[in-house]
Amino acid sequence: MQARMKNPAFVLPAAMKGIGALSQAIGESGLRQDVAEFAGLRASQINGCGACVHGHTVNLRKAGVSEERIAAVAAWRHAPFFSDTERAALRLAEAMTRLADLSGESVPDALWDEVADHFDEKELAGLILTIALTNLFNRINTTVQEPAGTTWG
Repeated sequence: MQARMKNPAFVLPAAMKGIGALSQAIGESGLRQDVAEFAGLRASQINGCGACVHGHTVNLRKAGVSEERIAAVAAWRHAPFFSDTERAALRLAEAMTRLADLSGESVPDALWDEVADHFDEKELAGLILTIALTNLFNRINTTVQEPAGTTWG
C-alpha cells in the first residue's frame, strides 16, 4: 500500500510548525504519556486510521505498557486493565471523536465532571489537545491513505 500523496503537513512546512508547537505544548502539560497514547489509540481505532493505530501501539510498547492492555483498548469498558483515570480519558476520546450528527452535547457535563476529577487544568488541556490533534492526523491520514507502519522521522 502506498499513500496517495506526501503528508500535507510536509507539503506545507508551515503546517509542521503549528503541529510541532501543539505537540510541544502537550508535552509540557504534565499529561502522562500512556494516558495520551491510550486516548490517541482509541480515537484512531474509531476513525479507522491504520497509520495512527500502529503509531500509538508502538509508542505504548515503548512506554512499557503490556500487550494485554494495548489489545484491550478497543473493548476497554469490558476489560479490568484500566484505571479510573485511564477510563475517563478513553471516554473523553470517544466523545470528542464521535461528533457526526450530534443530537446532544458532545461532552455532557457528567463526563466533563468525571474527567476534571482526574486531571488538573494543564493535564486536561493536554488531553483535549492530544485528542483533537489525533483526530486531525486521523483525517489527514485516512484521506491520503497513509499506510500503517509509516514513520515521519
